[in-house]
Amino acid sequence: MEKKRPKAVALYSGGLDSTLAILVLLRQGIEVFALTFLTHFGCDISDTSSCSKDPFSKAEQFGFTVKLCHLAEKFIEIVKNPKYGHGKNMNPCIDCRILMLKEAKEYMRLIGADFIITGEVLNQRPMSQRRETFPLIDREAGLEGYVLRPLTALNLKPTIPEMEGLVKRELLYGIKGRSRKPQMALAEEFGLKDYPSPAGGCLLTDPIYSFRLKDLLSHNPDPSIKEINLLRVGRHFRLSPHCKAIVGRNKDENETIESLAQRGDYLIRVVGHGSPVTILTGIVEEKDIVTGGSICARYSGGKHMPLVKVKIEKKGFDQEFRLIKPADDSLIDLLRVQPNSSFA
Repeated sequence: MEKKRPKAVALYSGGLDSTLAILVLLRQGIEVFALTFLTHFGCDISDTSSCSKDPFSKAEQFGFTVKLCHLAEKFIEIVKNPKYGHGKNMNPCIDCRILMLKEAKEYMRLIGADFIITGEVLNQRPMSQRRETFPLIDREAGLEGYVLRPLTALNLKPTIPEMEGLVKRELLYGIKGRSRKPQMALAEEFGLKDYPSPAGGCLLTDPIYSFRLKDLLSHNPDPSIKEINLLRVGRHFRLSPHCKAIVGRNKDENETIESLAQRGDYLIRVVGHGSPVTILTGIVEEKDIVTGGSICARYSGGKHMPLVKVKIEKKGFDQEFRLIKPADDSLIDLLRVQPNSSFA
């Protein structure tokens, strides 16, 4: 009777580490089924390399399959209330890893795989990639002994697939720490040339984005997907507990803001001068329209004019024109949502 070929489920971002982890197992003849997890807070959540824009390209090149899995509301909940806390910013790294592994466990059972692999490296990240944290995460996910970390395995206790002979431990690696040189050397060995540069993590590790998210959640514990997507773009201003203004910084952001605007939102532009697109979202009062118009004018080509003509469009309704004075720097500093602003 022919021996069954071992199967593994991989947490895969398309970045360097997760790709190498897969290649290490493919070299041993193990069949790999990769899961790429998506959230509303960007990618780069399956390992610590930056996300590939096309996770399928490497799969086609090296011979493994990729399935996309959106964590959606489950992930938003752990961002708001992580059991193991946030990192330096809003990143719930330990809870995030547990959630991904739980999802991978269900997929493992569905396809009859034997174990799970990740691209994690001991001590590469301070919160979730510590010697004492790996067992905690695996245990909480109900996968104790079944999570193999091929790049750093020789620094850790043997896993069940190693002990059962499904994986040859002597062909695994003992990489640890923050240096990327061992991974780059390994990539050269595998002929892996096209991979993204290392990055600092998902959007939740970014201090400005995290500050914006904290502000949003403090005023609206159940934000819409539109509000979350708007956190990625523009300059943000808190006009009231119920209203925000977001000002585009370039053509791409202006187009994104327009595409995200929904019925009832206000879109503001300065007429006759180069102008950003500004959106007012939430419960918008008359004073917010005036303030939002003045902020828009401040970032337009007419910022030094005593008054500028502003077009105000209520999405799905009507539009009007007003003469508005551009905001001064003191108002900008007061209302801007950023770590050093006076108003959060």
